[in-house]
Amino acid sequence: MKKLIYTLLIAASVTSCSKNPITGRNQLTLFSESEIQSMATQEYQQFLSQNKVVAASASKDAEMVRRVGQRISNAITSYYSQKGLSNELAGYKWEYNLVDSKEVNAWCMPGGKIVVYTGLLPITQNEAALAVVMGHEIAHALAKHGNERMSQGMVQQLGGVALSVAVANKPEATQQIFMGAYGLGSQYGAVLPFSRSNELEADKYGLLFSAMAGYNPQEAIPLWERMAAASQGNRPPEFASTHPAEATRIEKLKELMPEAMKYYKPVGK
Repeated sequence: MKKLIYTLLIAASVTSCSKNPITGRNQLTLFSESEIQSMATQEYQQFLSQNKVVAASASKDAEMVRRVGQRISNAITSYYSQKGLSNELAGYKWEYNLVDSKEVNAWCMPGGKIVVYTGLLPITQNEAALAVVMGHEIAHALAKHGNERMSQGMVQQLGGVALSVAVANKPEATQQIFMGAYGLGSQYGAVLPFSRSNELEADKYGLLFSAMAGYNPQEAIPLWERMAAASQGNRPPEFASTHPAEATRIEKLKELMPEAMKYYKPVGK
């Protein structure tokens, strides 16, 4: 079985390896962005229907999530346009929702479908730190890390079949792979951890995106110090549990900070 899986992974990587235009890294992506976005839209709407969404009109926190998301997405749209990569955002219809949950978590699906949990806000504590988290999660989506993880999962569990075939023949298994790949798999027993390279890419571009949006990227350091303190209990926050050790991440963020600060221009200045 292991030999078969290895053979399938090699075959898939040969035929479906692509270079991400932003990160410049080759990655295994078996599925088109339109396929992934279509599935993401369905799963996002289902998630919202099954959870308590906090209305932006009735909550300052929900309005803050919407405001941060809008500023970051505007900055990303401008950045991609300057790079001649606007086509990479084709199909993106940004949505930003705050969900009432004690879970310390946030995520972004392909197509700009974002959720922040209320349990995260006591740790972010301010708008700039929230922007760092949201920028990080958006970076995962733009770098197609979920597509990469889902592709690996599909090869290992379903033999790398086409997404449409997998959905038709094994809908539950396909949904579990999708939810796990995009950070929603805890209800199914596990969330697939991002690789070290994925996390470093998300850290880097998350910092850049938050800085471009006018948020001080230096807030990332105290944010992760607070995340480390929250992780001292029996179980770390969901957002931290699939990430590298906080001390390691903080050191890397400090290395990235000079580049991020070049993009930082406070709003109104």
